[in-house]
Amino acid sequence: MRKIFLWLLLLCLPTAFQKCIFDDIQPWVRVVSPLPNQPTSPKHTGDNQTRNTNPKAPQRTDRVVSQKHQRIIRQITSRTQSNSSGLLPIRIRTWIPQESFALSHVERERLELATSKAVGIVSDILSVDRIPGRMLLSRDINKFCKFIWKDAAVINYNKCARANENYRMENCLDVTIPDDHLSGCGVYLHPNSQTMLVLRPEGRGLPDTDFVLYLHTRSTDKCHAEPGVLAYAAHCQTDRRGRPLAGVVVICRNAFHGEGYSHSRMVQTIMHELFHVLGFSKELFDTWKDCSHSSRIGEDCLSHGQVTNIDGTGQVRIYTPSVIRAMQKHLGSSEEELGGPLENLAANEPSSHWEARVLQGSIMAAALDRPELVRVDPLTLAALQDTGWYYVNQSAAQRMEWGEGQGSLFGSLATCHDNSSTFFCTGSGLGCHYLHFHKGVCQSDQYLEGCRIYKPLTNESECSKESNDKINKAEEWSGEIYSPESRCFFSNLSRENISRSVSDSPAGRCYRHRCTGINQYEVKVSGSEWMDCPVGTSIQVPGYRGVVSCPDKGLCLSAPPPPQDSPFYPATRILGSFATDRCVFIMLFRPPLFCYSNVAVFCCDSIMIIFGCLV
Repeated sequence: MRKIFLWLLLLCLPTAFQKCIFDDIQPWVRVVSPLPNQPTSPKHTGDNQTRNTNPKAPQRTDRVVSQKHQRIIRQITSRTQSNSSGLLPIRIRTWIPQESFALSHVERERLELATSKAVGIVSDILSVDRIPGRMLLSRDINKFCKFIWKDAAVINYNKCARANENYRMENCLDVTIPDDHLSGCGVYLHPNSQTMLVLRPEGRGLPDTDFVLYLHTRSTDKCHAEPGVLAYAAHCQTDRRGRPLAGVVVICRNAFHGEGYSHSRMVQTIMHELFHVLGFSKELFDTWKDCSHSSRIGEDCLSHGQVTNIDGTGQVRIYTPSVIRAMQKHLGSSEEELGGPLENLAANEPSSHWEARVLQGSIMAAALDRPELVRVDPLTLAALQDTGWYYVNQSAAQRMEWGEGQGSLFGSLATCHDNSSTFFCTGSGLGCHYLHFHKGVCQSDQYLEGCRIYKPLTNESECSKESNDKINKAEEWSGEIYSPESRCFFSNLSRENISRSVSDSPAGRCYRHRCTGINQYEVKVSGSEWMDCPVGTSIQVPGYRGVVSCPDKGLCLSAPPPPQDSPFYPATRILGSFATDRCVFIMLFRPPLFCYSNVAVFCCDSIMIIFGCLV
């Protein structure tokens, strides 16, 4: 009995979520931007820029990400197809600084693959007015300079008058920025003389770069401070228009260890931190630009001013045009001032994360769940659009199921306890995560502020994993099936031929399903035929006591694929193809070839393909 009890206790533990501490980090980072009249600190140089060839200059010890990874990055950032605004995909260059511990071959490969994937996704989403030539970051005049000319009447106003002898380097979040990435600096000894004494020469700059991401991999105190922290980040340089040019992502070394490493989770982590350093930051909210009346994003844009405010319930929200429209569309509300809700942990203070009660599952929530349960949501892309620095590919947004069409009061502290929404729960029982991939337990956390939701359990509760069937054999009496087609349903089924006491309370159980239409599906339990499951009802199953509940708008939210016996069933991959002078043939893994006259027609990944022979 004791072993069974311990196993059940382990099963009921929720999965650990990934926590972001960005708002604890960014306020402590000094952000550098060029002064209006610093000709010695240009943002970019031509490819024929004069370079420092001093043989006594210190050699570069920083290690750029491997040639394989850089090749992937170049493929991502060299795309030339522009959008309707004439902007091009942002080119994000990654750099591993010398401060990072030496990585093993396996760790390095994991880092490169995850980074290239995350950078590729973000580059497909964001486009910018690209930096011509080579990008150079600015030096902090308050570090290399001891005295600045402050008389506005002199020629060298705001330029350095006296050097700081203790100046050594520029850094960002404990990462030393290579001199090669930095503009030069100098001293103007006379207020009205243009003669400059060079302190540091111009660096070579970064070609084909619109943003540089320093990847710092090490074990830090912040990594060990609390569980769930896999990485943290900050931006440290902006251009004259306020757009971030450089940032650091510190990836905790232990995130790469052991068999528990998850590539998809690391990709999700890097994407989350990238969105922060590219602009989704409370430290940058008031610098966002309104480009709605500009002929080109990033040019001649006006300031939004203060973009956050507090609504009548005490919820801090972002009020910008695209965010308001996206929020209205998501909740199905026509309320004119429905802004994007920000995390409310600090009362009346803005956050760099969305409110978990309203936007659970967003890529920019403060706590991220498993990657398959997280979405690059329309509201996050709307916020990035309203920075005024990017053209955003809104078609890249993923459907946000949480709270969809639930109205303007959804997720409020006043309504989350009244059982008016199936997205929230009460008590501490077992049920289904709202996406129905997992069994869940009704719980709250620090971000939900007392509201309770069904959180996924340990791996043994994933309905789509066939291996869980062996682990959960104790549930044979309930007819559960673990398979790729299985989803979680509330049910209190038990076999009629098994003598046991059964609770009348439904719990989350795994059964197969197949879509027959939008919001229409059939269900199959162990030993039964396929049965229609009308949404919003409960059905009985021959041979079982109890019922299975059929959730409304929880499954089959898009058009289903054709049945497997259809000649239009989607093929999974092309195995080969060949052509003659009159015919073209394509061999597919699935399905069998169906011919009509001299033409064969079928679907491949939802794209219609027609091929055949000339008559």
